[in-house]
Amino acid sequence: MADYTLLNLRTGVEDMAPKYQMGEGIEAHFARQPLNLEKSGLSYFKLGPDYRLGFGHTHSDQEEIYLVISGTARVKIDDEELELGALDAVRIPAGVRHSMGAGPEGAELIAFGAPNTDNKDVDMQPGFFEG
Repeated sequence: MADYTLLNLRTGVEDMAPKYQMGEGIEAHFARQPLNLEKSGLSYFKLGPDYRLGFGHTHSDQEEIYLVISGTARVKIDDEELELGALDAVRIPAGVRHSMGAGPEGAELIAFGAPNTDNKDVDMQPGFFEG
């Protein structure tokens, strides 16, 4: 029998936004551990209208891809802000500070990351994408 893991990213993975005090207007489902991922990461985010994640972060080793699956999103990359629509994907290389937010109708996003660093390479910056 094949070794695999199957789960729904929204109903099968705990919403960690309350635990990490991300504020109202966001669901954050980090699926790396529930999916038993060894070499990558996967997360699902649901953002309310005009929500902005107050902090930014960098990964020293991990590359990330954000894919908008519905609505519109904003991604801040260093000093530049990008507008993304459904099925737009943006790659963020390692070492680049970034954060995300939603457009007026909200957004659903999938985030992919590799390699799996168990978040040991993350550097957080509060206040990066507020206002």
